[in-house]
Amino acid sequence: MYNSQEHSILDSIPKKYYVWYEDDWKHEDEFHSHQRAQLAYVAEGYQHLFVDDEVFLLPQNHAVWIPTNKLHKTKTTLESIRLMTIFFELEDDKEDFYNEVRIFSVPTVLKEMLFYASKWSKQEEEKFEEQLFLKAILYEMPSFWTSSMKLGLTVPKDDRLYAVCVFLQENFSSTILFEELAQNYSMSLRTMERLFKKETGLTASKYLQLIRIIRSIEFLGEQKITIAEVAYKVGYKSLQAFSNSFYQLLQVRPNEFVNSIKS
Repeated sequence: MYNSQEHSILDSIPKKYYVWYEDDWKHEDEFHSHQRAQLAYVAEGYQHLFVDDEVFLLPQNHAVWIPTNKLHKTKTTLESIRLMTIFFELEDDKEDFYNEVRIFSVPTVLKEMLFYASKWSKQEEEKFEEQLFLKAILYEMPSFWTSSMKLGLTVPKDDRLYAVCVFLQENFSSTILFEELAQNYSMSLRTMERLFKKETGLTASKYLQLIRIIRSIEFLGEQKITIAEVAYKVGYKSLQAFSNSFYQLLQVRPNEFVNSIKS
């Protein structure tokens, strides 16, 4: 995400909290860490997050909390991505919540706060209003986490399977023939399914289902198109099939989810 020079610039900024938003994020394929903890929100696009020995999918409208001095790197197949990032200098007595990597869908109130904070992006002069506002985000993080949906997707380490997952993420709305997909990446269907189960804990079809539901949550949250339009947009052939799939994962129907957003 940053080169080494940017790391040092960031860590030398005297402000306790620092806002850094980019509309055309450039990626550095190297592990790095920050003396500050980091909250990164994906406003557009998606990322793969590499941290410790794990790889995670960070979709649009999701955020990640990365603790202080945690080695990590990001990667995407997209040419650009829009990120909204806030860096926090933590006090020593912070509770254990802040010491773990957290990936979650961003609730509406946090999204609005993040967009509001854009006016302080890259400003090095410390302002009382800014620091007070960002401190409120920091202290409410456990509540935001608790109230959010957590549909985490593990990204596999096997190169062939990683390529398959990228394909699914970029073509989730299409009809996927898994046997043909496996052959395209020099695998038998049986081998691909075995690798999927081993590296993600899911079958290939369940993995695709989760991608589609994650994307549907984003579209439903925007409330710009109907539930039926969302269903077809994420690759379902009927509203009923989408509703059943949505309920299977979230235990609520799409219309109940939309109503909960409005209330």
